[in-house]
Amino acid sequence: MQISIRMLGELQVFHNNLLVRLPASKRSRALLAYLAFTARPHRRDRLCEVFWEIPNDPKGALRWSLSKIRPLVNDADTERLQADRERVSLVSSDISIDLHQLKADSQRNDLSIAELESLLQQSQQPFLQGLDLPDQSLFQDWLTAERNELQQLTGKLQARLASHTTLSSPDNLHTIEPPASRELLARQKVQFCTAHDGVRIAYASVGKGPTIVKAANWLSHLEHDWGAPIWSPLFRDLAADHHFVRYDERGNGLSDWDVADISFDAFVTDLETVVRANKLDKFALLGISQGAAVSIEYAIRYPEKVSHLILFGGYAAGWRIGATEALTKEREAVMTLTAVGWGTDNPAYRQIFSSTFMPDANEAEFNWFNDFQRLTTSAENAVRFLSVFADIDVRHRLAQVKVPTLVIHAMGDQRIPISVGRDIAAAIPNAEFVGLESNGHLLLGREPASKAFVDAIRDFMARHQ
Repeated sequence: MQISIRMLGELQVFHNNLLVRLPASKRSRALLAYLAFTARPHRRDRLCEVFWEIPNDPKGALRWSLSKIRPLVNDADTERLQADRERVSLVSSDISIDLHQLKADSQRNDLSIAELESLLQQSQQPFLQGLDLPDQSLFQDWLTAERNELQQLTGKLQARLASHTTLSSPDNLHTIEPPASRELLARQKVQFCTAHDGVRIAYASVGKGPTIVKAANWLSHLEHDWGAPIWSPLFRDLAADHHFVRYDERGNGLSDWDVADISFDAFVTDLETVVRANKLDKFALLGISQGAAVSIEYAIRYPEKVSHLILFGGYAAGWRIGATEALTKEREAVMTLTAVGWGTDNPAYRQIFSSTFMPDANEAEFNWFNDFQRLTTSAENAVRFLSVFADIDVRHRLAQVKVPTLVIHAMGDQRIPISVGRDIAAAIPNAEFVGLESNGHLLLGREPASKAFVDAIRDFMARHQ
């Protein structure tokens, strides 16, 4: 008998492609899914903890549920459900499970657009819909972890679709990640260092050559950035012949989320911590968006360490500095919407940011970024970040920058106007300015401006050795 189990959407079991009736008990159905998906032996007492309240009769309930599961997975030739006095296991090596197949198919490097779209559609179905057990925290934690992993797979598929080499529209043209970049990613080392207040900061380094440190900016994730249609081409190019170091902001990505202090001073000291952890003596410092202000402050404090200061899409003062009453109401309304809608399945709230960060993105790129935002931080931290960024003010520090500085800004940036970048370049002694033909606050990897960005950095570093 051929058995297949669908776990994307509602749980379904098929015998020889015919749908079979499942037990009415939600816990029995949840137990079946858990045993089949994990495919390993479990102690009986552990299963009792995971699925039943201890004051009741969990051992009896487990026996009853197993009696309902046996006819669903065993047949005359094969005893797949194996149980003794101590352990229970479901041998599922010959059972087809849709999510396992989805993961396997997603590993292929030769997927067509149609195949990617089909896999993406499958991945967007909820895992074990309707099988939540809110009163059983151990099972619920497992279920949540698997759902989060499925969300990450969705993001990767969206990124691959957005950058597929055979997309027909010129606006969508890009190249598939080359083998060399995958090798770089495989060599990427993710490590942790501890800030002065005990917060763990995740950082990664890859590549060889002169060191470039990218100061953290909001919305990053060391594991997912590399496959992004936004940053990854820039990162790959810079890491090809540089030692490239980057890290996740506190409260964001792989760094600790539950932190007491999210502030500009903490951002600067976290950069100090990462530099010390990497034992860096001299390096180029790249600051993007609010990371530009952090980089400016660091370069003033440690001019002997910074060989080159490179700022992209940066600002010296947040929106609260000199804000009108109308602007204040508008931005505070956005923060309220963020608090309410950030963690929901409706991407409309996060689209507020996507549409200004990268207005020329295509649908696949928007979808990827909307999902990516939710993976990077919590709604509470998103609001805290927005509030801190609004109060940044390093205008009085610009004239104190003594290191070679390059200011790069997209001429059509709808988040931070190009005039802001020009003002920074004018205020920093001897700073150079490069305007890019782009409307994005974040550069899309397929844009010509992305290559121009990397070329400008290479040229600047070569001229100021």
